[in-house]
Amino acid sequence: MMHTYLEFEKPIAELEGRAQELRRLAVQDTGSLIDEEAGRLETKAQGLLKETYGKLTAWQKTLVARHPGRPHFSEYVARLIEDFVPLAGDRLFGEDRAIIGGLGRFNGRSVVVMGHEKGHDTQSRVRHNFGMAKPEGYRKAVRLMEMAERFNMPLISLVDTAGAYPGIGAEERGQAEAIAQSTAACLRLGVPFVSIIIGEGGSGGAVALATANSVMMLEHSVYSVISPEGCASILWHSADKAEDAAAAMRLTAQDLQSVGVIDGIIPEPLGGAHREPSRAIADTGRAIERALQNLSALDAPQLRAHRREKFLKIGREGLV
Repeated sequence: MMHTYLEFEKPIAELEGRAQELRRLAVQDTGSLIDEEAGRLETKAQGLLKETYGKLTAWQKTLVARHPGRPHFSEYVARLIEDFVPLAGDRLFGEDRAIIGGLGRFNGRSVVVMGHEKGHDTQSRVRHNFGMAKPEGYRKAVRLMEMAERFNMPLISLVDTAGAYPGIGAEERGQAEAIAQSTAACLRLGVPFVSIIIGEGGSGGAVALATANSVMMLEHSVYSVISPEGCASILWHSADKAEDAAAAMRLTAQDLQSVGVIDGIIPEPLGGAHREPSRAIADTGRAIERALQNLSALDAPQLRAHRREKFLKIGREGLV
């Protein structure tokens, strides 16, 4: 299988490339020595992959979270949601393809599901605006939340965005207000709400879809108030300091779980979700099912109180 390798994966790429070349030669020459050497290189590459991914820096995790081969919202829906019916428009201005949402069945249960879609190639990325929603996207999200409430259906959100779209048109149509209204709608919900950060969780554009009863992150995803490049531009007036900013921001799943911002981490296949998308999606589905089962005993007032208290207590620990 062909992979797009990240900069820090070059030694792994070299070993796997040599092993693949030997495997091709072995088809023409059935000599056992070629097979043995290919196997040795594959074992070495696997060991190096395990070692590398066992000690990723915050910046390296950011790069993995942005990997172009990482499974996106549409792939999760295709594998986890049956009979998915997408719903379009905010009933105020228009349709925003950066956020997709609709109705479907998850493990036999009727649900509302929504999330950011980045696209997988140039054409689809432009169509989905690289997963950066405008006000109409967040107003569509509110409409979906209200529908979940009206029909008593659990809500699932899959977050993967660098942030809300910062363009002039979006600001003119009330970007900040739309994000605030979406976040408030999350808090009002009287149905179980589970959110997963599957790639990037950037700024208010992510929080607007992730103020949930249960918030989980994939192992190599990131979640922060601003991108490392944006932070570096503000603090050091240079995006070249993005690596330093990522380290200081504590944006990894492991950091955020340790301070109570998220509730759990979903392990990824060795080398990241992009190496085994089907397995990553299946593991995410199991995590969602467990979370929904844990919330199923709570009624609407309890769900609202649970969600409210969850976010109010963030940062309280350690205060005198």
